[in-house]
Amino acid sequence: MLLSELFESNFIKIGLEAEDKDEAFEELADAFCQASHINIREEVLEAIRTRERKMSTGIQKGIAVPHGRVASIDKVYGFLGISRQGIDYDALDEQPVYLLFMILAPQTESELHLRILKRLAEMLQNPQFFTDLASQNDPTSASAIIRKYENILTALD
Repeated sequence: MLLSELFESNFIKIGLEAEDKDEAFEELADAFCQASHINIREEVLEAIRTRERKMSTGIQKGIAVPHGRVASIDKVYGFLGISRQGIDYDALDEQPVYLLFMILAPQTESELHLRILKRLAEMLQNPQFFTDLASQNDPTSASAIIRKYENILTALD
């Protein structure tokens, strides 16, 4: 599964309004439920909060990857939120977060879930990816940036 398939334009929200991590989770869960037409808000929140209690998913400068397992879904979903002002996320580097890649997986997709996280980590090693993605003003162009950098990475494989 390609990241560009997970983070299609209808699964991207530019201009998150959240100021802190919990508000961000609620905003992402609401936006996901609206985009997917699956009303599982509380399950999504429980899954990502449970994972977050283990260790912050604010993994590197300006980036968080909240993720979790949701029993009532049958495939992996992604949702990208982009914040302009930054979110107080309790990130490992103590810096605000601007890009939030939420990944939700069913209980049965452990291997695919891990492959997606690995692929995203590989793309995030390129600092230009962060810069280009954070500067997008609409979901379609943000999705195109993900596709562009994924194609670059695939060509290097």
